[in-house]
Amino acid sequence: MRYRPFGQAGQAVSALTLSLGPRDIAKGPEAGRELIYSALEAGINSYRLETADPVLAEVLGQALQHVERKLVQVSLTLGAGDGRRGSDRDFSAEGMTSAIDRALQISNLGWFDLALLHEPADHELPQSSLNALKALRATERVRLLGVSGDGDVMDTYVSTGAFDVLATPFHVNSQWQIRSRLRVARESDMAIFVYDYFPESLDTAKKAANAHQEKKGGLFGFLSPKPKAGPLDHAGTFAFLHSTNNWPAEAICLAYALTDPAVSSVLINASDIERLNMLAMVPDRDMPPGLAAQIEMARVAGAKAA
Repeated sequence: MRYRPFGQAGQAVSALTLSLGPRDIAKGPEAGRELIYSALEAGINSYRLETADPVLAEVLGQALQHVERKLVQVSLTLGAGDGRRGSDRDFSAEGMTSAIDRALQISNLGWFDLALLHEPADHELPQSSLNALKALRATERVRLLGVSGDGDVMDTYVSTGAFDVLATPFHVNSQWQIRSRLRVARESDMAIFVYDYFPESLDTAKKAANAHQEKKGGLFGFLSPKPKAGPLDHAGTFAFLHSTNNWPAEAICLAYALTDPAVSSVLINASDIERLNMLAMVPDRDMPPGLAAQIEMARVAGAKAA
């Protein structure tokens, strides 16, 4: 595992962050703890709770109880509910404060390194909520504040200077708006987490080959004959992601996200320990020669076709 600087305090964070949600404890708390133990063995020291679910917080706290707290980085997602009915989309001062206090109490973690607001709309964060977050940071129950999402409103949140961290989708076919947002966040000294590095639009060879091709056809698409396959079919597309020796497509996309030096850590989901170990090996691997150039050519071709 490799580590990168995170936050102005100079804390080192693993290149990968294990994102934990209800699926990871669906088979029971023990299964969740085993996944976290495996992540620790792989060198991952960064963890994100996808919701404020007390059971999820308790499982993480139990798994980390024998690790020196300063050596691990734990994020709590706010605004995504806590697993209880009717708890979604609560960015109120009272709601966020109680979610943090409840998760801290049951996890015994002492503090959260990052409170990450999940896709807040421009009308969902009143001044009272921002004041509550600042109070939580002042009392060190939360060390840093972050915002997560990919809508245009993220540009506004980045420009306010109120947040320390930006979490955003980022992958081989990300549009220029996302890349521009990353640049602005970096210039604003924000730490950057990225997720959705392997989107559904690229998860099969067929989808990757058509990720950015224009659809052309005759009347209602029925009258144009299907062209014959040729040796240059899918040139300039992302089809090669699924035909690189010893490199699964997901591993390539993860490695690509890690090539950006502005990225502090990439959020990963691991449905089982085998998948976790496969992903954990990626930061220590060098992408095959020429692969970065292929990605860039396919990205540029897609931008021209858009």
